[in-house]
Amino acid sequence: MQTDHKIVLRNLSALVDFSNLINSSLDIEFILNNLLLTCFGKFHTSRGAVYLADKSGALRLSAEKGIKKTHDYIPLELNIHSYKTDKEFINYLKENKIVLVQEINSDKDIIGLILLGGRLTGEEYSEDDKDFLQTFLNISATAIQNSTSVLELVDLNKNLDTKVQQLSTLFDLSKEFSAILEISQVSKLLGYSIIGQLLVSKYAVVIINEAGFEVLDSKFPKDILKRTLSDLDFLTLNSPISCDETEDKNCQKLSEIGIELIVPMQIKQNTKGLILLGKRIVGGSFSKSDIEFVSSLGSLAIISIENSLLFEEALEKQRLEKDLELAKKIQQNLLPSKLPKMKNFEIAAYNQAAKQVGGDYYDAIRLDDNRVLISIGDVSGKGAQAALLMANLQAFQKSISKLNNDLIDASNLLNDLVSENTTDGRFITFFWGILNDETKQFESVNMGHNPPLLIRNSKIQKLKLGGMILGVMPTLTPYKSEVHELQKDDILILFTDGITEAMNSSNQEYSDERLEKLATELNVDNADEALKIILDDVKKFTGSTEQSDDITILVVKVN
Repeated sequence: MQTDHKIVLRNLSALVDFSNLINSSLDIEFILNNLLLTCFGKFHTSRGAVYLADKSGALRLSAEKGIKKTHDYIPLELNIHSYKTDKEFINYLKENKIVLVQEINSDKDIIGLILLGGRLTGEEYSEDDKDFLQTFLNISATAIQNSTSVLELVDLNKNLDTKVQQLSTLFDLSKEFSAILEISQVSKLLGYSIIGQLLVSKYAVVIINEAGFEVLDSKFPKDILKRTLSDLDFLTLNSPISCDETEDKNCQKLSEIGIELIVPMQIKQNTKGLILLGKRIVGGSFSKSDIEFVSSLGSLAIISIENSLLFEEALEKQRLEKDLELAKKIQQNLLPSKLPKMKNFEIAAYNQAAKQVGGDYYDAIRLDDNRVLISIGDVSGKGAQAALLMANLQAFQKSISKLNNDLIDASNLLNDLVSENTTDGRFITFFWGILNDETKQFESVNMGHNPPLLIRNSKIQKLKLGGMILGVMPTLTPYKSEVHELQKDDILILFTDGITEAMNSSNQEYSDERLEKLATELNVDNADEALKIILDDVKKFTGSTEQSDDITILVVKVN
């Protein structure tokens, strides 16, 4: 009885010493090594191991002594709740002559296993031995949990410190990005930030645009990267992809040139660009925190890139508007600043471009003391190209008018010159004629233009005779002219289709019929009055509706 009492006291003393020992440290390696050494001393064995379960229940070798190195791991798929039936685990026990497996329990769950080899004395483990071991394990469980909690807290603090540092970096970078309006500078800052924070060996920054994509910066071979990207579709990429963890076809091709991580740069969930990262210089894979940082960095960068693009567009628009304003002034100077004065005719004219520059044209050129050449034209299309062609037409007409050719020969020559200088299927509808102040005759040629209206005694005669549209092809069939003997109070109206096709808010056209009806009702003393009546009626019809075509009109009143 006295012997049993001594054994109990010795065991209690051993438990107290063991508890004091393992609870004196929060080092998990110290705790587990002392657990094994204590078991070796108590049970006279020289072989053992401790496996701890992670949060998912998977077992990890955490401490071992005397275990063969040829098989020192348990498959990752082995779970703490299913280890008893695992064949590989059973073979592992046999190979290392493990005879006792006991669970380490916390107050909530199983947190690990202890494995002990056979006793050196050859004796089996008794039930008392197993009970005593369980007491050791119960004491150890608390120390293990305390150590694990501290490790988790340390990791948490490290992650928190990293997050604070990353947030501070992102805050500083956001100010830097917002101050840059050059895409190349944004790309460089992004690259330096990636290298500095993630220590990657290679990276690339790609933006996606209407044309496909553009590589802003790349430490990968640019030509190879472009060829690889040209076959891939990244518009549907909404989240980062690690190329060593997926079978995505985009990743498979990119991984061949050393890309390990693809991070989309998004604005309102629309992918506008990509950050492509190679291997880290320090080795290892990208952590969740790393990926979150790159994603945030990409969001800052793509907003700055979009702002840079908008700024460049605004500058380009401003430059274009200045150029167009200058072109408008030049084009206005091409139109006659003053109309010729004649004893038998009054001339009035009006021109308004739908855009800053247009394709409508009119002119009145004095040929000699008695003759004035009047003309009107409409270049196909609008804007700068039409304005350039109109400037050519004006130059050709000025030059031809000095040759003193008859109107038919002049028309043939004008068409040939315009044909040589038009491209992309452009053409000009054109009408011109010569007012003779001595004979009151008017000779004209119509080159596919809206027929001018000759109003006499409230009746209309349309001037149609001429030939094909100007500039379609060189002259094959000579143009024809017509001559009219003008009389007092005759009115001649030359106009472009900007008048008759002017639209109101209901998308209705002013129409030839309305113009002709108004023309027959004109009862005016001079050309200016007739011009004003027509323009006022067009304005009344269209109201505030913006017009899509140039408006040009020239009125001749016979005195």
